[in-house]
Amino acid sequence: LVRHPFTLWVAFVLVHFWIGALALYGPGYPLGDVNWVYKFWVQHGLVSGQWVGLQTSWVYPIVALLPMITSYAFGPALYASTWLTLVMVVDAAAFAVVMAFGRDRRVAHVAWWWLGLLLALGPVALGRIDAVAVAVAVVGLLCLATAPRLAGVLLALATWIKVWPAAVVAAVIIAVPSRVRIALAAAVTSAVILAVSIVLGGGANAFGFITQQTGRGLQIESGLGTFWMWDAFTHRPGASTIYYDTSILTYQLHGQGVQTAAAVATPLLALVALALLLLGILVARRGASASDLLPPLALAITTALILFNKVGSPQFVTWLAVPIILGLSTAATGRGTSFRFPAALALVIAGLTQLIYPYFYDQLLALNFWMLLMLTVRNLLYLTLLAWAVWSMWRLLSPGVGVELVDESNWLPRVWPFVPERDAAARPPRVQAD
Repeated sequence: LVRHPFTLWVAFVLVHFWIGALALYGPGYPLGDVNWVYKFWVQHGLVSGQWVGLQTSWVYPIVALLPMITSYAFGPALYASTWLTLVMVVDAAAFAVVMAFGRDRRVAHVAWWWLGLLLALGPVALGRIDAVAVAVAVVGLLCLATAPRLAGVLLALATWIKVWPAAVVAAVIIAVPSRVRIALAAAVTSAVILAVSIVLGGGANAFGFITQQTGRGLQIESGLGTFWMWDAFTHRPGASTIYYDTSILTYQLHGQGVQTAAAVATPLLALVALALLLLGILVARRGASASDLLPPLALAITTALILFNKVGSPQFVTWLAVPIILGLSTAATGRGTSFRFPAALALVIAGLTQLIYPYFYDQLLALNFWMLLMLTVRNLLYLTLLAWAVWSMWRLLSPGVGVELVDESNWLPRVWPFVPERDAAARPPRVQAD
């Protein structure tokens, strides 16, 4: 019964209604970005004709503006409710793909896990633009085996909503044999988006999101900021302090060494990402299959983008859904590495994050010992997740790694319904090196 599509859809609706109710009526203000920031950007554009991302630089890629404008369809009073409804619709499309449109009961547990992650993370899982990018990226990755060109289009689209999926695209190009088709589809999609942006008056502002983040300080929830949070807890003379940055509407750290840490954060992140991609290339050259390499590589680079990011926003947890759903779906076909451990770890990370924000965020700002301990444990779990992903790739360098599949279309469940099912007997078995 728990694997039946009807049960899954009932659970999907209940989870989204529950999270939506918490977002609208629960404690804290988890829809602050939606009601205060997204709605303001849209209203400003409608009134002045000056749109962020077009006439002015913006922190997000230009396609992120579309769901924000769409949520204004029923006016400002219903903006938050419309936003939650829109995210639910986008999630529903992705959920249908995750559960293979109900045709493959083997992936039912993957759909349940995603619902569990949303429930564990709470309102912020739906109350940020990241929710849309995650849903699009999930569908893109799951279409890699059966519809690589569509996968390239969707992954490019996700990148133009929130830039972090670009790293996943790099991982895909390294690990997947159909990399040329995927890369060309992504490039054409990006070119079309840029052309539309230029026609609408965007020009150079289309890439404003690259420079808009450079001046940010070290956010209090970030992994890199953990040391200075404990330094602030000591209240010693000259200890670090927390302040509210009114320009970017977030709490950041001030103290000895903080500016240096913030300055090196982006180069450090780039170096770590480059090292992970180089490891992925090395493993791929040793003959590792896409099913063995891509899930841990995507998880490693996604976790690194979170752990070494100077921002550290709670919605970053949703990014983990993309590589973990890929890993769980791959394992459901009997291929790749078991993703039970990272899946369980991500649920704990999400649960701790929901406690931190929005429910006890004021206690974190007050430097409560238990909240600092919870934040530290959460960030250490990110580090554990990264270590597991790196280990999963490193072990592929040992003798016995799976040889790349001859038929590259059978390493993921057939989630795309418009591709005819092949004769299963015609599929070559997976080959293992002795």
